[in-house]
Amino acid sequence: MYNELYAAWRREIQEAFLQGLPADFYIRLADYLRRINEENKLFDKKSVKVNLLDHEAQNAKRMLEELLWTRYKKLVKTITQSQKLPSELLTIEEAKMCESFVNFADAYQKFAKDIMQGQTAKADVQLVVNKRKTLRFTKSIPAIIGADMKNYGPFMIEDVASLPAENAKMLVKQGLAVLVEVS
Repeated sequence: MYNELYAAWRREIQEAFLQGLPADFYIRLADYLRRINEENKLFDKKSVKVNLLDHEAQNAKRMLEELLWTRYKKLVKTITQSQKLPSELLTIEEAKMCESFVNFADAYQKFAKDIMQGQTAKADVQLVVNKRKTLRFTKSIPAIIGADMKNYGPFMIEDVASLPAENAKMLVKQGLAVLVEVS
């Protein structure tokens, strides 16, 4: 997985346009990082193996952080320039998050066009209620970008958190968390 991350990171930072990633890329990457952390716990902290795994994890996290930030900037630029969203290049998580942003960008552009033409704003404005769900995590996961474009996590097993409903639904579906009823 390290080599796949390196190749994806390198392509993304070298090319001006968004590069493709496999749909399950982030899921497999999170599993890879989780396995490194678990393997580190099995060995003496002063061992060479633990030292090498720590360096591997640090390098992977640095590449992942730059990959995520670079892809985020490219996605925002693509959407705001009214370009078609390249869904075939997105992971499952990115495609889901971009849906609401694309709707917002389209509605705002229509609104701006109407105002510029001297028309009263006829934009289809829908009140979006910020629905959130409370989850208890059944598996550790790295930090994620929520549907509201805020950072959440990382989360450890048994952590409880409130997330946007869209993210909560996906995490439950993937078996990473369970819904918690709040009274």
